[in-house]
Amino acid sequence: MNSVWITAAIGGVLIGLSASLLLWLNGRIAGISGITNGVLFPAKNETAWRWLFLLGLIAAGGAYMAWVPGAAQPRTDAPRITLIVAGLLVGFGTRMGNGCTSGHGVCGLGRLSMRSLVAVLTFMATAILTVFLVRYFGVTA
Repeated sequence: MNSVWITAAIGGVLIGLSASLLLWLNGRIAGISGITNGVLFPAKNETAWRWLFLLGLIAAGGAYMAWVPGAAQPRTDAPRITLIVAGLLVGFGTRMGNGCTSGHGVCGLGRLSMRSLVAVLTFMATAILTVFLVRYFGVTA
C-alpha cells in the first residue's frame, strides 16, 4: 500500500480543522466562493481575513507541489478557451447552487444542512456521470 491515503487523510484533517477554526473564531463559513465574492464585492472590515485565507490556499498548494515528491501538477495542455469556458461554467454553477463544493461539502454537511446534502449528492452524481461518459464513450470537451 502506498502513502497516498496518508497525505489525503492529513489534507482532510487540515481542511476540517481550518473550516472549524474559521467558524469558531470568526463566525464565518469556509466556502471559497463566498470568501472570493467578499473580496470582489467587499464589505467594511471584511476583506483582510478573506485575502489572507485565499493567499493561504495558494501558498499551501504551491508549497505542496514544490516540496512533496510526485505531487500532482497543474495541466498545461488545455487550450485557454477551454479553461475560460470551464471557469465560467463553474462560476455559474456555484451561483446557481448558492455555494461551492467546499462550502456545501465541508461546512454545510458538518452543520447538517439539508440544502448542502442535496448539493453534494448533485455534485457526486454529476462527477460519476462525467467519469462514466469519458471512460466508456470517450466523450470529452
